[in-house]
Amino acid sequence: MASSTSAAPKQTPQEVPRQTVPGSSAPAASYEEAVAELDRLVEQMEQGQLPLDRLLDDYKRGAELLAWCRGRLEAVEAQVKLLEEGQFKPWNGNGA
Repeated sequence: MASSTSAAPKQTPQEVPRQTVPGSSAPAASYEEAVAELDRLVEQMEQGQLPLDRLLDDYKRGAELLAWCRGRLEAVEAQVKLLEEGQFKPWNGNGA
């Protein structure tokens, strides 16, 4: 049997875990993907059919996604502000 020697990839500030199965996560590809997942979570919670434990997990996941999306928006807003001020600096995706 061959063993895997690759380590799990590090999560950078521009990545957000994506819930594929309750309790598991994988990195999101983009802000748009994170918003789409957040929309799906909200829709499922609004239907009121989730078991309590799943509801709590989805609420936590939604809070993580919301915080990540807000951070991405703040980084983009800062970049736009620099552009408006004529101080363009390459954007590295993490707001720095």
